[in-house]
Amino acid sequence: MADNTTRHFISSFFLIGIPGLQEFHCWIGIPVFLLFALTLLGNSVIIATIKLEPSLHQPMYFFLCMLAMNDMALASSTAPKMLGIFWLDAHWFDFNICLTQMYFIHTFCIFESALLVAMAFDRYIAICIPLRYATILTTPIVIKIGLAGMSRAILMVLPCPLLIKRLPYYTKYVINHSYCEHMAIVKLASANTLINRAYGISVALSVMILDLALIATSYIKILQAVFRLSSKNARSKALGTCAAHVCTILVSYTPALFSFLTHRIGKKVPPSVHIIFASMYLLVPPTVNPLVYGVKTKQIRDRVVGLFFPNKKIPDR
Repeated sequence: MADNTTRHFISSFFLIGIPGLQEFHCWIGIPVFLLFALTLLGNSVIIATIKLEPSLHQPMYFFLCMLAMNDMALASSTAPKMLGIFWLDAHWFDFNICLTQMYFIHTFCIFESALLVAMAFDRYIAICIPLRYATILTTPIVIKIGLAGMSRAILMVLPCPLLIKRLPYYTKYVINHSYCEHMAIVKLASANTLINRAYGISVALSVMILDLALIATSYIKILQAVFRLSSKNARSKALGTCAAHVCTILVSYTPALFSFLTHRIGKKVPPSVHIIFASMYLLVPPTVNPLVYGVKTKQIRDRVVGLFFPNKKIPDR
């Protein structure tokens, strides 16, 4: 009993950054800064373009605006602290602030997944039942879908910090990561963490399996409808409207799956590799998404060109 009374809860965590690569932190900070800057710039341009162009006030682009805002929020919740570690040696992080960062990171990630499902549903309605598109996906419905996705993310992640707060943290305070990740924090607790680990894994698996299943179902229906079209040009045009969304899905889920698998079953994978992929999962998709939609979506590409080069004639194709 006397020994227990002398124990003190730790008040801060020490984030290593990328273990084994500390001497390269100043160089690693450069691509992190560039990705963060491009994320803010690219997504701001997407939002401004959709807002200023009345012809883009459609459900597909409203969902894209939500995705752009979520991407900026996700990058802003991680990149500044990473840069503080890499450039300023600001490794210490207050316990409650660390939990707050963890909460927002995982909330934004789950909301991003929900938006990808909503965008797949949008493409399904547009291609499979186009005559009812305007009546099904009205602006109030789009807003409700967005709120439902955000509510799901908030409620699913909320137990994570609450369950962590009940754990004792006495001696371990070093997090081998570049940001406050759920499992990295849970591992430092001086108690049984079975409930925390089980809940974290169940949330990650349920979100990934459910959302990927819904996206796959939408695209199976879309392909069935497309291949029933008699015109090759019509098939090509229909599939072309899905190209940007498919690219976004691949960019978002590929590093997420790799990070999840290496963290759970990749015992021989060096920690630095896992952390680099985990960081890429948070920084690369928000940077690439506006580029993908800017290149693959003609309406956005033309409006962006018109926004920056008002005297340039855009050819009709």
